[in-house]
Amino acid sequence: IILHEQANQGRTIIEKIEAHGDVGFAVILLTPDDVGAVKGGEPLPRARQNVLLELGYFVGRLGRSRVCALKRGDIEVPSDFGGVVYEPFDAGGSWKQALSRELEAAGFDIDWNVAMKPQH
Repeated sequence: IILHEQANQGRTIIEKIEAHGDVGFAVILLTPDDVGAVKGGEPLPRARQNVLLELGYFVGRLGRSRVCALKRGDIEVPSDFGGVVYEPFDAGGSWKQALSRELEAAGFDIDWNVAMKPQH
């Protein structure tokens, strides 16, 4: 389920997540769309706070072994989510193999020929 492709129906994002959250695995995209710092520190790239909330929601709902966070670039990752898999979301596509491995370990059948097929 790709959340932004689902009808809003006047719901908030968290309501949409709850409505479509009955899934077996979650993939969270952590991209450097925001900046932040500790008080007095240098602002550094980070994922948006709502994405971190969604990450926490699915870790709580599904467990850490059923959540994969794909991370683009050198961004801050939350220290409280120890054990969550952070895989690089790279343009070269190696993230596909890493995500497929995590899905397979969670009990999903993976067609490796499709998973590794180059995108055109």
